[in-house]
Amino acid sequence: MNLFSFNRFMAVLTKEFVQMRRDRLTFAMMIGLPIVQLLLFGFAINADPKNLPTLIDMGDNGPLSRAVVSAMQTSDYFEFTGYVSGYDEGERALRSGAANFILVIPQNFERDVIRGDRPVLLLAADASDPSATGGAVGALSGIVNVVIQQNMVGPLAQLSGRPAPFSIDVQRQYNPEGRTSTNIVPGLLGIILSMTMVMITAVAIVKETEQGTMEMLISTPVRPLEVMFGKILPYVFVGYVQTLVFLAASFVMFDIPFTGQKLAFFLGFNLYIIVNLALGFLISTATKN
Repeated sequence: MNLFSFNRFMAVLTKEFVQMRRDRLTFAMMIGLPIVQLLLFGFAINADPKNLPTLIDMGDNGPLSRAVVSAMQTSDYFEFTGYVSGYDEGERALRSGAANFILVIPQNFERDVIRGDRPVLLLAADASDPSATGGAVGALSGIVNVVIQQNMVGPLAQLSGRPAPFSIDVQRQYNPEGRTSTNIVPGLLGIILSMTMVMITAVAIVKETEQGTMEMLISTPVRPLEVMFGKILPYVFVGYVQTLVFLAASFVMFDIPFTGQKLAFFLGFNLYIIVNLALGFLISTATKN
């Protein structure tokens, strides 16, 4: 008895290629999904973003101040989009997401450089996502060196030594320690709720359809709307349990601060749970097994 028959092997191989040709959806997924993932990971996920929106509090408009701004913009990390006047306006811009950085040039900046007082520029950064701003912050020392080499010439050459005639102080706001868990862990709550709420609802209802219990339920006097709400609401409480466990783990294990409005969070995650459950219910109506 032959342990391996080439003819039998070729028959099975040919059958699989025929089946693959007939199942066009699966074949399209095998080709399409890698392309989607390539585009997603190649373009959408960027750990070193450029052209981050930056606003300026221009307390001094001298040539050296403009040289600092020009050098920062030339680095491709910063894109200056406007001006603010005062700390409060800059703080609102950071909180609203209108800017990732606020550059504060103090008054009499150029005069203090010439006098040798070594003034400090302030760069307020939205560090809630440290991976997004890390590259820009890391480029600042090189930017300062370029400005000093190009502008501290002639009578100002004696100021180009060490220590530098001026410096840039980075103030990391909303995540001063630069912890990635502060940004990643809260985002995982949305991912977990999306995956579990959609999947649990869809699988549970499709399973009842396969077993025939859904037909029995529909044949009773219960109306479709009552069936839908009756199926969805129990999983709302499951979402509550998941959220509470997740928050407890975030506080105890990762020491994630909760500084937002609790009512807004409560309303938001309730709406998020209901929408995902409704999506799972919708999927289950079109799925047979």
